[in-house]
Amino acid sequence: MSDSRSSIDRLLRPRSIAIVGASPEPFSLGNNVLSNFATFAYDGPLHLVSRKNAEIDGRRCVGSIDQLPSGIDLVGLVVPASVVTQSVAECAERDVGGVVVFASGFAELGEDGVRAQAEMARIAEDAGIALLGPNCLGFTNFVDGVPMTFERISPKVASGTGVAVVAQSGAMTGNIREALRSRGVPVSYAISTGNEAVTAAEQVMSALVEDPSVGSFAVFVEQIRDPGVFMECARRAWALDKPIVLMHPGRSERSREAAQSHTGAMAGDHAVMETFVRACGVTLADSFDELFDTTVLRHRYPQSRVEGLGIMTNSGAVRGFALDFGETVALPLPTLKAETGTALSELLPDFAVIDNPLDITAMGMSKPSLFGDTSAAMLADPGIDALLVAAMGGAPQQVMAKWKSLRPVLTTAEKPVALVFLGDELPMPAEFMDDIRASGVPFFRSPERAMRALANIARLDVVDDLPAVGVRTVDDTPAPEVVPEHRGKAILADVGFKVPAGRLATSAEEAVAAAAEIAGPVALKVQAASIAHKSDMGGVKLRLDGGDAVRAAWTEIESTVAKAAPGVPIDGMLVEEMAPPFPLEMVVSARRDPAWGVVVIAGLGGVFTELMRDIRMFPAGLSADRIRREIEALRGAPLLTGYRGGAALDVDAVVDVLDRLGRLLIDDPSLQEVEINPLAVYPRGEGVRILDVLMTRRTS
Repeated sequence: MSDSRSSIDRLLRPRSIAIVGASPEPFSLGNNVLSNFATFAYDGPLHLVSRKNAEIDGRRCVGSIDQLPSGIDLVGLVVPASVVTQSVAECAERDVGGVVVFASGFAELGEDGVRAQAEMARIAEDAGIALLGPNCLGFTNFVDGVPMTFERISPKVASGTGVAVVAQSGAMTGNIREALRSRGVPVSYAISTGNEAVTAAEQVMSALVEDPSVGSFAVFVEQIRDPGVFMECARRAWALDKPIVLMHPGRSERSREAAQSHTGAMAGDHAVMETFVRACGVTLADSFDELFDTTVLRHRYPQSRVEGLGIMTNSGAVRGFALDFGETVALPLPTLKAETGTALSELLPDFAVIDNPLDITAMGMSKPSLFGDTSAAMLADPGIDALLVAAMGGAPQQVMAKWKSLRPVLTTAEKPVALVFLGDELPMPAEFMDDIRASGVPFFRSPERAMRALANIARLDVVDDLPAVGVRTVDDTPAPEVVPEHRGKAILADVGFKVPAGRLATSAEEAVAAAAEIAGPVALKVQAASIAHKSDMGGVKLRLDGGDAVRAAWTEIESTVAKAAPGVPIDGMLVEEMAPPFPLEMVVSARRDPAWGVVVIAGLGGVFTELMRDIRMFPAGLSADRIRREIEALRGAPLLTGYRGGAALDVDAVVDVLDRLGRLLIDDPSLQEVEINPLAVYPRGEGVRILDVLMTRRTS
């Protein structure tokens, strides 16, 4: 009777298992996999395939895959790369649900490996097999006790919902798993996806998101192969209060090259990926410490948002540090409410400064109850939605006295809490470590790590109206063509953008006539699809007043461009009205990412963009309110709102341009990028001016 479950469900939650390449040799991969099943006391159907052994540890072996029963859910292939493809084909003949391929030597090694991996994937996909790997560590399902991995591992199943660890890297799968388990955080699944020939990390996550034993995800990937699937899963996880913490290397060129050699990943634009995954509630971690720490907090407090952190300490030095570091990581430390101050004043000596962060002074040494009492008072403050206790631990008896005071407060708090006992690697009492792990209170040894993790939660900002994303495809269409400025502005005008008055001239006399139609000075700009940056080659003349000035400029531009780009045909020159003086320029654009979709980028122009990199990127199609919030997040945003007595500028008009740009690319799939640089911004009510536009589009 055939199994009606999905192939990926049969892979991850198997009811019958086979190990191909099982071995009695100690420390061999085949023996490691088999030994794990013994360690986990697996009592389900377990079939062994070995060409050399009739039995192993009292279990009967068959000599080949075709001797296995039909319909086995999961097969682990502990075989050389040279026979993997044939083995997958034999599994297809036996109606296998899922296959784990441990062997390396495929797409990570170059063209020959890519071809071999593609053939393996074709066979598996045609047969409906969920194939994990190749080049992977396998997986462990701690819920059902299935350790299909060659890494020797202990069962250590904790109660309650756990974290699903999903990583393309096998080493990182083990690293994350053990880091979490060492801190008392249960792990439900630990899954290494390797090269992802068939089954990718986002598909694994989608298969686990509804699992009641999974409470959160810790994910390490070098590429998200199907952004649409990933984001649909992330949306569902958000709805179910199952946080996803993601570490995704690949910002630098060298990191992207390393990913290619590591797992065969073709890394996309990292900044675009960040923009979209943050918008659907995923927390991004920039380091392993952040990945571990943020996962601990988000798993413990999945529904919580941190918009105002309270900090209690017994050190003035920590208080000063926390004020600085809170600003560094953009973590708000709000002022305590008056009633909180009154309550704390009744608890603390007169010389204590009632503030956030709160230093309870050395009085806590002689009166340990202050730790719990002041924590309770701060947690009661309506402006504080999370509390960090960062204290000097002291001698073992002092640690236990402080913990005894803090425990009933922190374990029953309805807001997120974290405890730090400073001292780096100074050993903590075993009694304390056992109890705090059992209590579920997140514990750290440095305030920096705790504050970074809390800051990651503070940055959560889900977009409810996020448009659908693109799906990564192999792009064999011609490269996009540059649209000359005059045509680009005509396209913008057709969809409602306000563009300067002007027209294309194909001769000097036409230019003179066009200038005469415009009251006041004009600009003259060379127009050609192959000349994207006109100013760089002397193709722009400004503030031309009168026919003689226009003729002279025409002649000069023709000569200069002919020298800079000999033989390049030009459409003519754009004659355009000069914009009135403006107080600020911006650079705004929208572009289409082949994997993720359309993003919009806004930044202040000039030195702010080139030197300070002061830009904001966000998905196209957002509401006007959310676009405004993005603009307000620019470091130079005060220049838009009236810095040092300056006029407030027309932010509404900027929002409108950004909104229209994003929707233009959503509605017209041929457009690849539209950049307006500069966008002149005028005082409130006076709008904006599109001074130059660079547009690219695909024609087929």
